[in-house]
Amino acid sequence: MQTDPAQAAVDLLMPPAQQPTWQDGDLFPPMDQNLPEGDLFMKIRELFPKQPMTAKPMPRTMSKNELWGTAYTPKVFNELVAAYLSTGAGIAGMQPNIMVPDRPTVPIPSLIVKAASPAYPGFAANEFLCLTAAREAGIETPTFDLSDDGQSLVLDRFDLVMHDDGRVERLGFEDIAALAGLRVRDILSDRKYQGSYQRIAELLRQLQLPSDNLHRFFEQVAFSIMVRNGDAHLKNYGLLYCFAEQVWLAPMFDVVTTSIYTHTQYAGGPKLEDRTLALKLFAGKHHSKAYPTKEELEDFGRRVCGVSQPAHALARIAQAMHSTMEKAKSDPCVPKALRAKMAQAWESGYGYA
Repeated sequence: MQTDPAQAAVDLLMPPAQQPTWQDGDLFPPMDQNLPEGDLFMKIRELFPKQPMTAKPMPRTMSKNELWGTAYTPKVFNELVAAYLSTGAGIAGMQPNIMVPDRPTVPIPSLIVKAASPAYPGFAANEFLCLTAAREAGIETPTFDLSDDGQSLVLDRFDLVMHDDGRVERLGFEDIAALAGLRVRDILSDRKYQGSYQRIAELLRQLQLPSDNLHRFFEQVAFSIMVRNGDAHLKNYGLLYCFAEQVWLAPMFDVVTTSIYTHTQYAGGPKLEDRTLALKLFAGKHHSKAYPTKEELEDFGRRVCGVSQPAHALARIAQAMHSTMEKAKSDPCVPKALRAKMAQAWESGYGYA
Protein backbone atom coordinates (compact mmCIF):
# COMPACT_ATOMS: atom_id res chain seq x y z
CA MET A 1 0.00 0.00 0.00
CA GLN A 2 1.44 3.34 -1.04
CA THR A 3 1.20 6.24 1.40
CA ASP A 4 1.42 9.95 0.78
CA PRO A 5 2.90 11.95 3.72
CA ALA A 6 0.94 15.00 2.55
CA GLN A 7 -2.35 13.12 2.86
CA ALA A 8 -4.50 13.91 5.90
CA ALA A 9 -4.36 11.42 8.74
CA VAL A 10 -7.18 8.90 9.04
CA ASP A 11 -7.09 9.35 12.79
CA LEU A 12 -4.76 10.53 15.55
CA LEU A 13 -2.91 7.24 15.92
CA MET A 14 -2.93 6.31 12.20
CA PRO A 15 -0.86 8.97 10.39
CA PRO A 16 -0.38 8.44 6.62
CA ALA A 17 3.32 7.68 7.11
CA GLN A 18 2.42 4.45 8.91
CA GLN A 19 0.76 1.36 7.48
CA PRO A 20 -1.76 -0.01 10.00
CA THR A 21 -2.48 -3.74 10.04
CA TRP A 22 -6.04 -4.82 9.39
CA GLN A 23 -7.58 -8.21 10.10
CA ASP A 24 -10.73 -9.42 8.43
CA GLY A 25 -13.75 -8.78 10.62
CA ASP A 26 -12.24 -5.97 12.67
CA LEU A 27 -12.63 -2.25 12.19
CA PHE A 28 -9.94 0.16 13.27
CA PRO A 29 -10.87 1.63 16.70
CA PRO A 30 -11.63 5.19 15.42
CA MET A 31 -14.16 3.68 13.02
CA ASP A 32 -15.43 1.10 15.49
CA GLN A 33 -16.23 3.88 18.03
CA ASN A 34 -19.24 4.87 15.90
CA LEU A 35 -20.86 1.45 15.91
CA PRO A 36 -24.21 1.54 17.72
CA GLU A 37 -24.68 0.33 21.28
CA GLY A 38 -27.33 0.60 23.96
CA ASP A 39 -30.64 2.17 23.03
CA LEU A 40 -29.60 3.01 19.46
CA PHE A 41 -28.56 -0.59 18.77
CA MET A 42 -31.94 -1.88 19.98
CA LYS A 43 -33.78 0.70 17.86
CA ILE A 44 -31.88 -0.41 14.75
CA ARG A 45 -32.77 -4.05 15.42
CA GLU A 46 -36.43 -3.10 15.74
CA LEU A 47 -36.56 -0.84 12.67
CA PHE A 48 -34.31 -2.75 10.30
CA PRO A 49 -34.88 -6.52 10.47
CA LYS A 50 -33.36 -8.71 7.75
CA GLN A 51 -35.08 -7.38 4.64
CA PRO A 52 -34.13 -5.70 1.37
CA MET A 53 -33.07 -2.08 1.89
CA THR A 54 -34.39 0.66 -0.38
CA ALA A 55 -33.17 4.23 -0.62
CA LYS A 56 -35.38 6.76 1.12
CA PRO A 57 -35.58 10.51 0.55
CA MET A 58 -33.96 12.77 3.14
CA PRO A 59 -36.54 13.61 5.86
CA ARG A 60 -37.52 17.22 6.30
CA THR A 61 -35.48 19.50 8.51
CA MET A 62 -36.66 20.48 11.99
CA SER A 63 -35.70 23.77 13.63
CA LYS A 64 -34.65 24.09 17.24
CA ASN A 65 -37.85 25.98 18.01
CA GLU A 66 -39.92 23.12 16.63
CA LEU A 67 -37.94 20.55 18.60
CA TRP A 68 -38.17 22.60 21.81
CA GLY A 69 -41.93 22.92 21.41
CA THR A 70 -42.57 19.24 20.72
CA ALA A 71 -44.27 17.36 23.55
CA TYR A 72 -42.21 14.20 23.96
CA THR A 73 -43.58 10.76 24.78
CA PRO A 74 -41.93 7.39 24.02
CA LYS A 75 -44.23 7.09 20.97
CA VAL A 76 -43.30 10.54 19.65
CA PHE A 77 -39.60 9.91 20.10
CA ASN A 78 -39.81 6.51 18.41
CA GLU A 79 -41.46 8.21 15.44
CA LEU A 80 -38.59 10.71 15.37
CA VAL A 81 -36.06 7.86 15.39
CA ALA A 82 -37.93 6.03 12.63
CA ALA A 83 -37.88 9.17 10.48
CA TYR A 84 -34.21 10.02 10.88
CA LEU A 85 -32.35 6.79 11.63
CA SER A 86 -32.58 5.72 7.98
CA THR A 87 -30.33 8.66 7.05
CA GLY A 88 -27.43 7.15 8.96
CA ALA A 89 -27.84 9.91 11.52
CA GLY A 90 -27.57 7.75 14.59
CA ILE A 91 -25.37 8.31 17.61
CA ALA A 92 -24.09 5.72 20.05
CA GLY A 93 -25.30 5.87 23.62
CA MET A 94 -27.18 3.97 26.29
CA GLN A 95 -30.01 6.53 26.47
CA PRO A 96 -32.48 7.33 23.65
CA ASN A 97 -30.97 9.84 21.23
CA ILE A 98 -31.00 10.69 17.53
CA MET A 99 -29.42 13.23 15.17
CA VAL A 100 -31.71 15.62 13.30
CA PRO A 101 -30.97 18.03 10.40
CA ASP A 102 -32.04 21.62 11.10
CA ARG A 103 -31.22 23.34 7.78
CA PRO A 104 -31.57 22.21 4.15
CA THR A 105 -28.22 23.76 3.15
CA VAL A 106 -26.25 21.50 5.50
CA PRO A 107 -26.00 17.94 4.11
CA ILE A 108 -25.45 16.28 7.49
CA PRO A 109 -27.58 16.45 10.67
CA SER A 110 -26.38 19.15 13.03
CA LEU A 111 -28.60 18.63 16.09
CA ILE A 112 -28.72 15.86 18.68
CA VAL A 113 -32.01 15.14 20.46
CA LYS A 114 -31.89 13.19 23.71
CA ALA A 115 -35.10 11.97 25.34
CA ALA A 116 -35.96 10.89 28.84
CA SER A 117 -36.68 7.20 29.36
CA PRO A 118 -39.03 5.36 31.75
CA ALA A 119 -36.04 3.68 33.41
CA TYR A 120 -34.40 7.04 34.19
CA PRO A 121 -37.12 9.68 34.67
CA GLY A 122 -36.07 13.28 34.21
CA PHE A 123 -32.84 12.24 32.47
CA ALA A 124 -32.96 15.10 29.92
CA ALA A 125 -33.58 17.76 32.59
CA ASN A 126 -30.85 16.14 34.69
CA GLU A 127 -28.27 16.56 31.92
CA PHE A 128 -29.55 20.07 31.24
CA LEU A 129 -28.84 21.14 34.83
CA CYS A 130 -25.40 19.50 34.79
CA LEU A 131 -24.42 21.15 31.50
CA THR A 132 -25.78 24.48 32.73
CA ALA A 133 -23.63 24.30 35.88
CA ALA A 134 -20.58 23.25 33.83
CA ARG A 135 -21.04 26.16 31.44
CA GLU A 136 -21.44 28.60 34.33
CA ALA A 137 -18.23 27.23 35.86
CA GLY A 138 -16.36 28.11 32.66
CA ILE A 139 -16.16 24.52 31.38
CA GLU A 140 -16.71 24.27 27.63
CA THR A 141 -19.91 22.46 26.62
CA PRO A 142 -21.92 22.08 23.40
CA THR A 143 -24.71 24.59 22.81
CA PHE A 144 -27.85 23.08 24.37
CA ASP A 145 -31.36 23.74 25.66
CA LEU A 146 -34.25 21.86 27.22
CA SER A 147 -37.60 21.32 25.52
CA ASP A 148 -40.62 23.19 26.86
CA ASP A 149 -41.98 20.06 28.55
CA GLY A 150 -38.59 19.17 30.07
CA GLN A 151 -38.59 15.72 28.45
CA SER A 152 -35.86 16.17 25.83
CA LEU A 153 -32.53 17.91 25.43
CA VAL A 154 -31.48 19.48 22.12
CA LEU A 155 -27.75 19.99 21.51
CA ASP A 156 -25.62 21.32 18.68
CA ARG A 157 -22.99 18.87 17.47
CA PHE A 158 -19.59 20.03 18.69
CA ASP A 159 -17.75 18.37 15.80
CA LEU A 160 -19.27 20.78 13.28
CA VAL A 161 -18.13 24.37 12.71
CA MET A 162 -20.67 26.65 11.00
CA HIS A 163 -18.90 29.52 9.20
CA ASP A 164 -20.52 32.88 8.45
CA ASP A 165 -20.37 32.24 4.70
CA GLY A 166 -22.48 29.09 5.06
CA ARG A 167 -19.62 26.62 4.92
CA VAL A 168 -19.70 23.66 7.28
CA GLU A 169 -16.40 22.30 8.56
CA ARG A 170 -16.49 18.83 10.03
CA LEU A 171 -13.88 18.12 12.69
CA GLY A 172 -12.38 14.76 13.48
CA PHE A 173 -13.43 13.22 16.78
CA GLU A 174 -12.08 10.22 18.66
CA ASP A 175 -13.14 9.10 22.09
CA ILE A 176 -10.62 7.80 24.62
CA ALA A 177 -11.83 4.22 24.20
CA ALA A 178 -10.90 4.33 20.51
CA LEU A 179 -7.56 5.96 21.28
CA ALA A 180 -6.91 3.15 23.76
CA GLY A 181 -7.59 0.58 21.03
CA LEU A 182 -10.88 -0.73 22.45
CA ARG A 183 -13.66 -1.93 20.17
CA VAL A 184 -17.43 -2.29 20.55
CA ARG A 185 -17.15 -5.96 19.58
CA ASP A 186 -14.69 -6.45 22.46
CA ILE A 187 -17.62 -6.15 24.87
CA LEU A 188 -16.89 -2.44 25.16
CA SER A 189 -19.85 -2.02 27.50
CA ASP A 190 -17.60 -3.57 30.13
CA ARG A 191 -14.16 -2.47 28.96
CA LYS A 192 -15.05 1.22 28.77
CA TYR A 193 -15.34 1.10 32.57
CA GLN A 194 -11.81 -0.26 33.00
CA GLY A 195 -8.94 2.12 33.61
CA SER A 196 -8.36 5.39 35.39
CA TYR A 197 -8.53 9.13 34.83
CA GLN A 198 -4.80 9.22 35.48
CA ARG A 199 -4.18 7.01 32.44
CA ILE A 200 -6.35 9.33 30.32
CA ALA A 201 -4.24 12.30 31.42
CA GLU A 202 -1.08 10.38 30.55
CA LEU A 203 -2.52 9.62 27.10
CA LEU A 204 -3.18 13.34 26.56
CA ARG A 205 0.46 14.00 27.43
CA GLN A 206 1.60 11.25 25.08
CA LEU A 207 -0.30 12.97 22.26
CA GLN A 208 1.53 16.21 23.19
CA LEU A 209 -1.58 18.27 23.85
CA PRO A 210 -0.90 21.75 25.26
CA SER A 211 -0.94 21.94 29.07
CA ASP A 212 -4.20 23.91 29.16
CA ASN A 213 -5.93 20.80 27.80
CA LEU A 214 -4.83 18.87 30.89
CA HIS A 215 -6.17 21.69 33.05
CA ARG A 216 -9.50 21.46 31.21
CA PHE A 217 -9.49 17.68 31.65
CA PHE A 218 -9.01 18.11 35.39
CA GLU A 219 -12.04 20.42 35.54
CA GLN A 220 -14.15 17.92 33.58
CA VAL A 221 -13.18 15.09 35.94
CA ALA A 222 -13.66 17.27 39.03
CA PHE A 223 -17.07 18.40 37.81
CA SER A 224 -18.25 14.81 37.23
CA ILE A 225 -17.10 13.91 40.73
CA MET A 226 -18.80 16.90 42.35
CA VAL A 227 -22.19 16.37 40.64
CA ARG A 228 -21.95 12.63 41.37
CA ASN A 229 -21.78 11.49 37.76
CA GLY A 230 -20.82 7.83 38.07
CA ASP A 231 -20.92 7.20 34.30
CA ALA A 232 -17.94 9.26 33.10
CA HIS A 233 -16.35 6.31 31.30
CA LEU A 234 -13.74 6.10 28.51
CA LYS A 235 -16.24 6.98 25.75
CA ASN A 236 -17.36 10.15 27.51
CA TYR A 237 -14.04 11.91 26.95
CA GLY A 238 -12.51 12.59 23.56
CA LEU A 239 -10.37 14.69 21.29
CA LEU A 240 -11.21 16.93 18.36
CA TYR A 241 -8.79 17.58 15.52
CA CYS A 242 -8.60 19.20 12.10
CA PHE A 243 -6.37 18.61 9.10
CA ALA A 244 -4.04 21.41 10.18
CA GLU A 245 -2.76 18.91 12.78
CA GLN A 246 -4.38 20.80 15.64
CA VAL A 247 -5.66 18.53 18.42
CA TRP A 248 -7.60 19.56 21.50
CA LEU A 249 -9.83 18.17 24.24
CA ALA A 250 -13.50 17.93 23.29
CA PRO A 251 -16.11 19.84 25.32
CA MET A 252 -17.76 18.13 28.27
CA PHE A 253 -20.67 15.94 27.15
CA ASP A 254 -22.91 13.15 28.47
CA VAL A 255 -22.74 14.36 32.08
CA VAL A 256 -25.59 13.54 34.49
CA THR A 257 -26.09 13.04 38.21
CA THR A 258 -26.39 9.25 38.22
CA SER A 259 -26.56 8.81 42.00
CA ILE A 260 -30.26 9.71 42.08
CA TYR A 261 -31.17 6.58 40.07
CA THR A 262 -31.24 2.91 41.03
CA HIS A 263 -30.36 -0.07 38.85
CA THR A 264 -30.28 -3.86 38.97
CA GLN A 265 -27.40 -6.10 37.92
CA TYR A 266 -29.75 -8.86 36.77
CA ALA A 267 -33.48 -9.39 36.20
CA GLY A 268 -35.31 -9.51 39.49
CA GLY A 269 -32.20 -8.50 41.42
CA PRO A 270 -32.10 -5.94 44.22
CA LYS A 271 -32.15 -2.24 43.41
CA LEU A 272 -28.70 -0.70 43.74
CA GLU A 273 -27.63 2.92 44.00
CA ASP A 274 -24.73 4.32 41.98
CA ARG A 275 -22.15 5.19 44.64
CA THR A 276 -18.87 4.84 42.74
CA LEU A 277 -16.94 6.43 39.87
CA ALA A 278 -16.96 4.88 36.41
CA LEU A 279 -13.14 4.74 36.48
CA LYS A 280 -10.54 4.87 39.20
CA LEU A 281 -9.09 8.33 39.82
CA PHE A 282 -5.52 7.04 40.13
CA ALA A 283 -3.94 4.09 38.33
CA GLY A 284 -2.82 1.07 40.33
CA LYS A 285 -4.34 -2.03 41.89
CA HIS A 286 -4.47 -0.54 45.38
CA HIS A 287 -6.75 2.31 44.22
CA SER A 288 -10.52 1.97 43.95
CA LYS A 289 -13.49 3.62 42.21
CA ALA A 290 -14.65 5.24 45.45
CA TYR A 291 -15.30 8.97 45.29
CA PRO A 292 -12.09 10.75 46.33
CA THR A 293 -11.61 13.12 49.22
CA LYS A 294 -11.00 16.81 48.57
CA GLU A 295 -7.29 16.29 49.28
CA GLU A 296 -7.07 13.39 46.83
CA LEU A 297 -8.81 15.38 44.09
CA GLU A 298 -6.52 18.36 44.60
CA ASP A 299 -3.53 16.01 44.50
CA PHE A 300 -4.80 14.61 41.20
CA GLY A 301 -5.06 18.14 39.82
CA ARG A 302 -1.57 19.18 40.89
CA ARG A 303 0.43 16.00 40.35
CA VAL A 304 -1.34 14.41 37.37
CA CYS A 305 -2.77 17.39 35.46
CA GLY A 306 -0.26 20.08 36.39
CA VAL A 307 -2.84 22.49 37.86
CA SER A 308 -1.04 24.86 40.24
CA GLN A 309 -4.12 25.85 42.27
CA PRO A 310 -6.77 23.13 41.90
CA ALA A 311 -8.69 24.45 44.94
CA HIS A 312 -9.62 27.57 42.93
CA ALA A 313 -11.19 25.44 40.19
CA LEU A 314 -13.15 23.37 42.74
CA ALA A 315 -14.49 26.52 44.40
CA ARG A 316 -15.58 27.90 41.01
CA ILE A 317 -17.38 24.67 40.15
CA ALA A 318 -19.15 24.55 43.54
CA GLN A 319 -20.35 28.14 43.14
CA ALA A 320 -21.69 27.39 39.66
CA MET A 321 -23.51 24.30 40.94
CA HIS A 322 -25.14 26.29 43.75
CA SER A 323 -26.16 29.12 41.39
CA THR A 324 -27.62 26.67 38.85
CA MET A 325 -29.67 24.88 41.47
CA GLU A 326 -31.04 28.16 42.82
CA LYS A 327 -32.12 29.29 39.33
CA ALA A 328 -33.74 25.90 38.69
CA LYS A 329 -36.25 26.59 41.48
CA SER A 330 -38.09 29.00 39.16
CA ASP A 331 -37.62 27.05 35.91
CA PRO A 332 -40.98 25.47 34.92
CA CYS A 333 -39.21 23.04 32.56
CA VAL A 334 -37.35 21.34 35.43
CA PRO A 335 -39.52 18.91 37.45
CA LYS A 336 -39.55 19.90 41.13
CA ALA A 337 -39.04 16.33 42.36
CA LEU A 338 -36.00 15.91 40.13
CA ARG A 339 -34.50 19.22 41.25
CA ALA A 340 -34.92 18.23 44.89
CA LYS A 341 -33.16 14.90 44.38
CA MET A 342 -30.30 16.49 42.47
CA ALA A 343 -29.94 19.28 45.03
CA GLN A 344 -29.49 16.65 47.73
CA ALA A 345 -26.95 14.75 45.64
CA TRP A 346 -24.99 17.93 44.90
CA GLU A 347 -24.66 18.74 48.62
CA SER A 348 -21.70 16.33 48.82
CA GLY A 349 -20.06 18.14 45.91
CA TYR A 350 -20.05 21.47 47.72
CA GLY A 351 -17.68 19.92 50.26
CA TYR A 352 -14.86 19.98 47.70
CA ALA A 353 -14.83 23.79 47.67
